Amino acid sequence: MVEGRNKEKSYYRVCAIGGMLSSGATHVALTPLDVLKVNMQVYPIKYNSIASCFTTLLKEQGPSAFWRGWAGKFFGYGVQGGCRFGLYEYFKTLYSSVLGDCNRSFVFFISSASAEVFANVALCPFEAIKVRVQAQPHFAKGLADGFPRLYASEGVFGFYRWLLPLWGRNLPFCMVMFSTFEHSVDFLYGNIIRKTKAECSKTQQLGVTCLAGYAAGAVGSFISNPADNIVSSLYNKKADNLMMAIKKIGFINLFTRSLPIRIMLVGPMVTLQWFFYDTIKVLSGLPTSGEVTAKEKVDTEA
Repeated sequence: MVEGRNKEKSYYRVCAIGGMLSSGATHVALTPLDVLKVNMQVYPIKYNSIASCFTTLLKEQGPSAFWRGWAGKFFGYGVQGGCRFGLYEYFKTLYSSVLGDCNRSFVFFISSASAEVFANVALCPFEAIKVRVQAQPHFAKGLADGFPRLYASEGVFGFYRWLLPLWGRNLPFCMVMFSTFEHSVDFLYGNIIRKTKAECSKTQQLGVTCLAGYAAGAVGSFISNPADNIVSSLYNKKADNLMMAIKKIGFINLFTRSLPIRIMLVGPMVTLQWFFYDTIKVLSGLPTSGEVTAKEKVDTEA
């Protein structure tokens, strides 16, 4: 029993480290797209297209503007990724043992939601600095001077003021993302490849991870885009509260503003996250992510 518990702890540890490294690295790599997204959300009149946003920022602030906030992304999203992936696996095991053979989508939803609650508490201070640094060039250069400046002006409350909108953005995204990934993996093995995961090479397994990861990112970005616009507006003081932010942005714009660039950003980012995450698991001797039931059911029925 002790050995089994140690194996479980080791598994969760690898998942947390894999999530931390994959999330931190991919968010940093896509920092330029994130800078464009945030500025288009906060200044929609000035930056009414991806091209105009890119050329204007380059002309007014130089190439360094596109890497503003990278430290907040690496550390903030690294911590978030560690909690998100590690705790998701923990809660999925926990809820599966408690709920038994109930609807698997429900288990995916509550496991990812539980993990994301803690992940966003860890992320929130870094996100508060990152968004301000990207959209307000004179606020701070990065984390080192951003943290003390925000603390001096708003205290501890300033780091967690918009935790609820952050939950509103990331909880739906995380729930849809993990559930879509799990079902996509099951669909690909059961209906496209028609093999069990064990029958596939590691390269094939990682290919499935990438396809399922992109589907998860694209669907999740559409679901969470309204909340993402609200978070950017609130962090940069374009509105004082949730209802005012919705009113100023407009209901239709909640869904459409910055959506193309967000899909460009989130789709590849989530794909890379899952790829790096599963690569780390494979190198650690663990199987790739995602439950596969379709093929096993066919074999059992036969």
